[in-house]
Amino acid sequence: MNSTAIADDIAQGESFEQFMNSLRDPAFAAPIVSARRYSEALHIDMQTLAKQAGVHRNTLSRTPASESVQRFLREALRVIRAATDANGCVQHALFWYRNEPLSEFEYKTAEQLVSGGRTEDVLRYIVSVETRAAAA
Repeated sequence: MNSTAIADDIAQGESFEQFMNSLRDPAFAAPIVSARRYSEALHIDMQTLAKQAGVHRNTLSRTPASESVQRFLREALRVIRAATDANGCVQHALFWYRNEPLSEFEYKTAEQLVSGGRTEDVLRYIVSVETRAAAA
């Protein structure tokens, strides 16, 4: 699946399950997330993804199943899933994850926070926003 197809699927309102399925790496028997497909879905280059994951850029192409790469991708996807559950749309969740400055976190984005190892803080933030919205 190329980046245009992934972007088109997301734009057409695919479910999170469909989004996750589009990220599966068919080159491996093991259930791993494709770093390439993830980068295409988020419209970032592999060097940027490597920097976010805290690995050398060659790690993504040579050992994409490495624990460090997969751990980062899983953490990012946890936040994207929570954001999707909160607003009901993968496309909106991806936009929020990459672009929305969060005042509670010195105006950093969720993407920056996950890259900095603060996944749990972002998840708690999403839950608190949902709780406030439900109470209103």
